[in-house]
Amino acid sequence: MEQLKHECGVAMIRLLKPLSYYEQKYGTWRYGLKKLYLMMEKQHNRGQEGAGVACVNLDAPAGEEYMFRERAEGKDAITEVFGRIEGLKNGKMEEDAESFNSAFQFFNSQLLMGHLRYSTTGKSGLQYVHPFLRRNNWRAKNLCLCGNFNMTNIDEVFRFLTAQGQSPRVYGDSYITLELMGHRLDREVERLFVEAKDKGLQGREVTSYIDRRVEMANVLRTTMPHFDGGYVMCGLTGSGEMFAVRDPWGIRPAFWYQDDEVVVVASERPVIQTTFDLQADDIQELEPGQSLIVRKSGDISLQQILPAKQQSACSFERIYFSRGSDRDIYLERKRLGEQLTPIIMRAIDNDVANTVFSYIPNTAEVAFYGMTDGIRKLHGEVRTEKVVWKDIKLRTFISDGSERNDLAAHVYDITYGSLRPYEDNLVIIDDSIVRGTTLKESIFKILDRLHPKKIVMVSSSPQIRYPDYYGIDMSHLEELCAFRAAIALIKEQGMEEVIASVYRRCKEEPLAANHVRAIYAPFSVGEINQKIVEMLRPEGMRAPVELVFQRIEGLHHACPNHQGDWYFTGHYPTSGGVRLCNEAFVNYVEKVLKMQL
Repeated sequence: MEQLKHECGVAMIRLLKPLSYYEQKYGTWRYGLKKLYLMMEKQHNRGQEGAGVACVNLDAPAGEEYMFRERAEGKDAITEVFGRIEGLKNGKMEEDAESFNSAFQFFNSQLLMGHLRYSTTGKSGLQYVHPFLRRNNWRAKNLCLCGNFNMTNIDEVFRFLTAQGQSPRVYGDSYITLELMGHRLDREVERLFVEAKDKGLQGREVTSYIDRRVEMANVLRTTMPHFDGGYVMCGLTGSGEMFAVRDPWGIRPAFWYQDDEVVVVASERPVIQTTFDLQADDIQELEPGQSLIVRKSGDISLQQILPAKQQSACSFERIYFSRGSDRDIYLERKRLGEQLTPIIMRAIDNDVANTVFSYIPNTAEVAFYGMTDGIRKLHGEVRTEKVVWKDIKLRTFISDGSERNDLAAHVYDITYGSLRPYEDNLVIIDDSIVRGTTLKESIFKILDRLHPKKIVMVSSSPQIRYPDYYGIDMSHLEELCAFRAAIALIKEQGMEEVIASVYRRCKEEPLAANHVRAIYAPFSVGEINQKIVEMLRPEGMRAPVELVFQRIEGLHHACPNHQGDWYFTGHYPTSGGVRLCNEAFVNYVEKVLKMQL
């Protein structure tokens, strides 16, 4: 119900045949562009704040543009970007590929890269929309980057760059990553320049020598060890290198496919399946710490850039963010719903005959199917209804706080008559409960109008107790309803020393451990559930409410290959995540509680 801003989406295509090949076989020189457009639209769920496309034309002669990009902001950014690209052709869309190598055909290129942006920093503006471009008169020194990432130690990397004498124009992980990798690319090119000169080469011979021999693995191995975070970093060079590299914990996802015509990379597997009409098993997953590198020649290699760490692939990808059309994700989400069946049956006292089952939002639909399948196995017939509808989007022109809250209460609507008043329980499943704002301001109020005997609010994920620092907009502890509930319990029971103790440890030993876990230690899941209900229950609501959350063991059983559970357990895979969580608690105490302990 509460939309989370989260990971971005990436898409890359390397055409391995001459450009004329695709026109002859597929009837259009726009083959690569069309495929890139489809890959980006199929990942629209991953970014609605901006989009960008970049390309490299290996055939462009000196004096003409060979590396270009287009970017736009807003939910319609993909349409705007590709509309501009077609406009760049000045109406020459039907001409053949060979006659189109001109300044008007920047995107008739062999290397294409696209990006969809969701901001996790709160920063907005075209300057923050990927891809990012670093220019140079040497083709091999031009670098274009985009990625699905969030770095937790950007302060350290910034200090490293400035200590070397660099002065980044913008303080942000994207720009600083570009400058650090660009610096390492410069060194790689200069190494090859010395080699070429030692061999007696001159002029264009030196350039050709460098362009054919750039080793992106060298650049990545001297760049990526500086970063702590979750990432899939993608890039193009002006000399025709293409690469994608995944963080050593495997936090962020990446998939790739290769045949004799193309090499493609995307954030999600079904995107490649649909765009290229493939089976799931045709597509490979980029392994943790690994890079896929395509050279100017078209030669493809997998390089282990960093040693793989403990497997920590993000479980929220499976619960919420990724497309549910993926074969494995679909089955995992069904399992998440089905294995909640015993807890739900206890919550309704096994009275299935007098219970209606439903879901909200649409992303919870697959978990709903799993939940109802589980109930049917135990009971047989199950009553299901579409109880809640997303009705309107809150408009920002209403600025007064009270008016805005009133309008927010009407964002959702109900199906009147879907329950028998005062007789039926209502079980409604969501994929996650994060802040609880929508439950309090809208959902509970409108559900109470149906007069259910009891509302059982089910989350297919466990309690979200900790912020994320690897690409999802969950950075403040006080926004999480589970955290607020734990703090309320501490205060009610006169245990303020727990807060003071955690604060001191977070200040004194921010890297030793995640000290915030001690905030939850005194309480059971049930106690926190009950306090969340008290906090979110709107005034005047009559129906009793019970919360049911997924168990951690159930999460791991449903998603066995995605063990990244820091949202729920506080077990961050990197030291940067631990440090930032402890710092978040210090900020909470000092700025929200306004205490100096």
